Amino acid sequence: LTSTYAPGKIILTGEYAVVFGYPGIAIPAPIGMTITFEEDESQEDIAVVWKGIEPSQGWLDYLQDIIGRCESLGGPSQGILRIQNDLPLGKGMGASTALVIGIVRSLLGKDCRRQALIIEDAVNPGHSGIDFDVIWHNIPLRFTKDAINKKIALPSSLFSSAILIDTGTPNESTPKLVKEVRQHLEEFQSVLEAIGECSKHIESGEHITTVIPDHHRAQVTLG
Repeated sequence: LTSTYAPGKIILTGEYAVVFGYPGIAIPAPIGMTITFEEDESQEDIAVVWKGIEPSQGWLDYLQDIIGRCESLGGPSQGILRIQNDLPLGKGMGASTALVIGIVRSLLGKDCRRQALIIEDAVNPGHSGIDFDVIWHNIPLRFTKDAINKKIALPSSLFSSAILIDTGTPNESTPKLVKEVRQHLEEFQSVLEAIGECSKHIESGEHITTVIPDHHRAQVTLG
């Protein structure tokens, strides 16, 4: 019996800019997924029991894709996979990456970062890596693409009185939005730099409430 927990993520600063090499800061969300696998040779394949926030058929297909890729990397092919999901799906909290990490750890073991990244690259092409790193390590991180990322100290009371507001499912996928930013990269260069500067301000100790308005205005400028 193997059980693992994968949190969601919250990007404080750096959305989109991290794809182009600017720093971002992300923290693990206080909610996530608990995934348990029990090998059972009486099963014809891997049966899935999903509880909590329910998936659409698209998410179930995505889940089966991850399981199949784990099998191709030497994972088990018979058993029961139980998922307790408390993460909103498709709402920007890293559920797709949390599912990858949780399933890969359950089926291939705890020390499976390389295999998890192979699967993440395949099922979430074009990702920056910020979701993967903060969910994998389950700590607040200062993230820069293709660099060694470091733990960042943030006040423990940062979200003590925060509430989570569901603003609905985005009209476009993240890869599509990143593509649009990439197509206008020269035009958006100064805006991306401003987003990166917001990350540096938080890292230097500036309070998040003074940084987020600037960050928001820059995101709005991106469209």
